[in-house]
Amino acid sequence: MSHNPGTTQGETGTGGIDWSAMAALHRASDGGGLLDDVKALRHAPLADLVRYIALLPEADRAGYEIERIGDHRMKADEIMDLYARADFPHAV
Repeated sequence: MSHNPGTTQGETGTGGIDWSAMAALHRASDGGGLLDDVKALRHAPLADLVRYIALLPEADRAGYEIERIGDHRMKADEIMDLYARADFPHAV
């Protein structure tokens, strides 16, 4: 199976974001590394995790990061940029 890795803006080479792609929620302080997947707090579609972080109190958002499979960890500012996109699926 081929993988089309995202850019730092979270877009794929196909011109859009796969909001249903599985991602992992992490504490920002967990350090990543070899056991990164084991330290995940939750696995869910990207849109669900972005929505979860966006609905947290602003002061709490920096404590979490989202990692897409085969991609980097997104911090609160990048997560909020995704939430603000016109194509973000806001309806649940």
